[in-house]
Amino acid sequence: MKVLIDACVLYPTVLRELVIGLAKTGAFTPLWSERILEEWRRVARRNGEVDVAIAEGEIALLKAAFPDALVAPGPETEARLTLPDPSDIHVLAAAIDGKADALLTLNVKDFPTNTLSQHAILRRHPDEFLLEAYHGSADTVRQVVDAVLSRAAEHGIDTSNPRALLKRARLPRLAKALFA
Repeated sequence: MKVLIDACVLYPTVLRELVIGLAKTGAFTPLWSERILEEWRRVARRNGEVDVAIAEGEIALLKAAFPDALVAPGPETEARLTLPDPSDIHVLAAAIDGKADALLTLNVKDFPTNTLSQHAILRRHPDEFLLEAYHGSADTVRQVVDAVLSRAAEHGIDTSNPRALLKRARLPRLAKALFA
């Protein structure tokens, strides 16, 4: 399954690490566009040069780990699309031209299901997506979560309450399933 990952899923570190960690298991093939990566850079820039440097490093690692993930949507695809927020058209265009099966985003209201269904693309919220993966392969998802929590702790993030950490990452249902 090919999944186009929106910038709002790539920027928060814990969320990105979980989603990309799952992709590294082969559970799905991630996709993104250069413009999506630029959105990540732009948001990081708001938090200062350190965050920009971290984002650049993370983007370089993603490109190296997934060299086939980069999609270059054609302008003709963008020209024929409409969405509630016109600034999101490039995301849907990347999903279409990348032949994605799903679009992973926190901005579900900006991607109406009726519009996406015309292109055979499912809109997925990361919590729903990761919870479904957990129900399909609990051990795999638990290993990914444990690895992310371990790396977070190494970077000084308090992981003593992993359920709260996942909730802050906008993954309340996954948090409940893992840490009930």
